[in-house]
Amino acid sequence: MKNFAVHRIYAMLGKEFIQMRRDRTTLAMLIGIPLMQLFLFGYAINMVPRHLPSALIVTDSGPFSDSIVSALANSSYFDIGHTTYSRPAARRLLAQNRVAFVIEIPANFSHDVVRGAGPSILVEADATDPAASSYAVAALNGLATSALRDDLKGPLAARAPQAPAFNVIVHSLYNPEANTQYNVVPGLLGIILTMTMVMATSISLTRERERGTFENLLAMPTRPFEIMVGKITPNIFVGAFQAALILGVAKWIFHVPMLGSFGLLAIAATIFITALLGVGYTISTVATNQMQAMQMTFFFLMPSILLSGFAFPFRGMPFWAQWIGEALPITHFLRIVRGILLKGNGWIEIWPDIWPMVLFLFVAGTVAVTRFRQTLD
Repeated sequence: MKNFAVHRIYAMLGKEFIQMRRDRTTLAMLIGIPLMQLFLFGYAINMVPRHLPSALIVTDSGPFSDSIVSALANSSYFDIGHTTYSRPAARRLLAQNRVAFVIEIPANFSHDVVRGAGPSILVEADATDPAASSYAVAALNGLATSALRDDLKGPLAARAPQAPAFNVIVHSLYNPEANTQYNVVPGLLGIILTMTMVMATSISLTRERERGTFENLLAMPTRPFEIMVGKITPNIFVGAFQAALILGVAKWIFHVPMLGSFGLLAIAATIFITALLGVGYTISTVATNQMQAMQMTFFFLMPSILLSGFAFPFRGMPFWAQWIGEALPITHFLRIVRGILLKGNGWIEIWPDIWPMVLFLFVAGTVAVTRFRQTLD
């Protein structure tokens, strides 16, 4: 055994630094992944969502109603963006995920307050994500004692000591027991498909290069689009089997309610799976080996978990993070699968989330074919 020599250590260090500098893709990931985690967890994650979109059903207009609306806005949890006189229209907004709350001020509300009859305000909350609405629901408890504090003066001052002037009744829709499994298990369908589909496809071409069979693809009389279809089609069936397995476990083990159409869910899942395969195929045309392909997959997987509304409330994120989340197909798929299973949504309700996935599929497929054609050249 030779004696320990410092100059040989220096030589090895120099070799490793030179190799690291040449492998710029891996070096960029070693720097980029920690930075991504830092910025996403530091800026984008917020467990206390505020300014939640809400709809107001007003059948009694007057100063008391105006004071209640002002109190809701001042709490910073509610953002009244829709006003309607129809409960079915308000329920439709909840089903389409356009609002998180529907506040109904009943008829004769002002008259009953003056009489001291203790009227009730009905608040319907979208409880498919219990964590997103829990703080706002808690804030409603103090509404009855503070909203009309400045109105119960003069002739109505005798009503002020009588607490409360009205009652707030909260109905948690779609998940009244606030069971987190109803939210998490359907969301895992999107996460698992994202992880497995992108990763499996991203290593497809890189595996061909490493095994030396990529030249066979070049010699085949097939076009880039035909090769891509041939490579991703088997994974579509794999993804369909995974989806069926996860839904079966969700139904029989976790007892997740399934109120909507399985055919509609199958169509949405097929679009989602194909879009993910397009992403994975694009990664496979960029990466030079399977390790790089898996590292690049992490860049897509992390925002999909953190910015889609799976792990953290979507509406709690800043607007720039929500814009990024809206560009990811999993954000829309989570809304679709939770809407179909928990709300019984139909085609009209899920269409606002279907077309972004179709658009993403078209863009990802176009980029994948273009990149593969450049690889052939």
